[in-house]
Amino acid sequence: MKEIINTNNAPAAIGPYSQATKLGNLIYTSGMLPLVPASMQIVEGDVQAQTTQVLENLKALLEDAGSSLDKVIKTTVFIKDMNEFPRINEIYSKYFTSNQPSRSCVEVARLPKDALVEIELIAYI
Repeated sequence: MKEIINTNNAPAAIGPYSQATKLGNLIYTSGMLPLVPASMQIVEGDVQAQTTQVLENLKALLEDAGSSLDKVIKTTVFIKDMNEFPRINEIYSKYFTSNQPSRSCVEVARLPKDALVEIELIAYI
């Protein structure tokens, strides 16, 4: 049975969608923006600050759902500027240190709230 996952420890959805959905032992997150949960504003700083905020948000969401970043199977990274990919990888590699998940990365014309990065993922419990 499908279960909707929501937590106050990650930014609330900014539209008609859920933060994550659990089906069986899998969790599918929506794209996570670099929003500070308390203020719902984009974190101040560059693409590395935004990447850190996104991954902290996803970490909190997974932990509240009974999972963790160690159980991530696949990520999709959406970035505003492919030239920033090495700087994003610098932060990303601090969160996925071993047994890295599969990943896709695409450059997009624009992200919600003019964010520089957005990440979605699939993890197991």
